[in-house]
Amino acid sequence: MLNKWVYKLRIAILGIGSIGGLFLGTLADSNVDLIAVSRGITATKLSRVGVILHTPEGSIETIPPDMFTLFDSESGPIPQSLSHSCDFALICGKANSTTILTQIADELLSNEGIAISIQNGLGHAEYIANILGRDRVLGCTITHGAWNDSESFHWVGRGDIRMGFLDGKPPSENIRYLISSLHESKLSPKWSDDIQKDIWIKLLINIAINPICAITGLRNGDILSIPFLWSQAVRSMEEASRIAKASGINIDDANLTHLLQRVIESTATNRCSMLQDIMSGRETEIDSLCGVIVSKGELFGIPTPLNSMLLGLIKGIEKTSNFK
Repeated sequence: MLNKWVYKLRIAILGIGSIGGLFLGTLADSNVDLIAVSRGITATKLSRVGVILHTPEGSIETIPPDMFTLFDSESGPIPQSLSHSCDFALICGKANSTTILTQIADELLSNEGIAISIQNGLGHAEYIANILGRDRVLGCTITHGAWNDSESFHWVGRGDIRMGFLDGKPPSENIRYLISSLHESKLSPKWSDDIQKDIWIKLLINIAINPICAITGLRNGDILSIPFLWSQAVRSMEEASRIAKASGINIDDANLTHLLQRVIESTATNRCSMLQDIMSGRETEIDSLCGVIVSKGELFGIPTPLNSMLLGLIKGIEKTSNFK
């Protein structure tokens, strides 16, 4: 058995947004060596003040810069001391950054190192697997609620992390060590024997929450307080679930409506990632959510009017000058 006090994992976190900041802030207290990959203003802030993390219980934790190694991805080539040195690369960036982050992960990971896609939507883990190989990629879902502003990261709702190989293989010894580190960091990790199903379920939950909150400007919990919005969320999710079933995903036992309510309640004060993107004038991940459902619906001959409407509305908001 691997002795974690003898061997120290090196973990790279690629993309320090709300979820990347959550990982960086929580894993800093565990017995791992952390590499933070960021750029621009975020990289500057991390280098100067480190991570300020507000926990769900109301405490504020400060992680100074000397507790991790920062690599600014706009500064030039990866230093030789970091090249091919990492056991894991947690890819936390947006969908449109998957290509460049996969390239960086490939340069950071050791020959046996594993990349973990912690991203919204479908297809990211498969893309990474095409570059690195399926034996070196884990799919992952996360239900912790988090958001960030210019000063700090806010962990606003506890959830869990599910990860697994795309082909359902059991975890290796190093992966068990990673799971132990995540557990010590109170991130509630769980191993999944069917991560493809878990990714689809997370997609359905995101479709129910993210576009509605991005369009209305509301926090997650407000969906439950407005009956029309709750109905819209459930119907959009149910429409997308028909595409999941047509794709061969068995979700009959998922009890999606109950799960949706539970996720909304646990992240009630959260501004979802799509709303944060709209507020910051950034491109959203709508193509990886509703866009995927619409495309697959056309392929299967299944109408998706609600997801088409949400896709069109978000695309329109992205072009609105008021959000630039």
